[in-house]
Amino acid sequence: MQETDISREGLTFEAGRVCLNFANTAEWHASDQPAEHLHNYSDLVRWAQQAGLLTQDRAEHMVEEGARRSEEGGQVLDRAIALREAIYRIFSAVAAARSPGPDDLDSLNAALAEGLGWLRVDQTKDGFTWSWGGDAAAMDQMLWPVARSAATLLTSEELDRVRECADDRGCGYLFMDTSRNRSRKWCDMRGCGNRAKAQRHYRRTQAETA
Repeated sequence: MQETDISREGLTFEAGRVCLNFANTAEWHASDQPAEHLHNYSDLVRWAQQAGLLTQDRAEHMVEEGARRSEEGGQVLDRAIALREAIYRIFSAVAAARSPGPDDLDSLNAALAEGLGWLRVDQTKDGFTWSWGGDAAAMDQMLWPVARSAATLLTSEELDRVRECADDRGCGYLFMDTSRNRSRKWCDMRGCGNRAKAQRHYRRTQAETA
């Protein structure tokens, strides 16, 4: 199952892993006032579609079901945000070389247990691949691959490439550092990176003037 990197409607899908893209659905995550992108169940479904976890037809059906089963949709959204916050805290800790909290790992493992029962192996013309079975009407199905992505990354040899944007205002953007010398610090050089560069230039100019 390939993890997709795209960017639409103000959301970025360039973190390198589905679980990190999901964590980034709240911007300025490390600040006192994170900016929420998942305001309702429909937002969650559309994010999953854009992330490549749902087909357009499936997503449209789930949006309709969410409108019809609004209470259940709200409960799924609450669970999704709770999982997202656990994933953010886990990988924020990893990026800072700290141990994740046991409660957050428990939350991830609970979500993982709910989804892994639907994981299956399918045969294709090129061999075999992982896919998701289960109830096509399950309203929480987009959370299954998110939890699996987080577990796969935590147990992979690439875990030491997880980074959190170094912006001191609390950007909190999580990403995989794929730079050759593993020196990437910023979510984007056009944003937080450019600000840091301007600050360094200002301090250097002030020092030279003094």
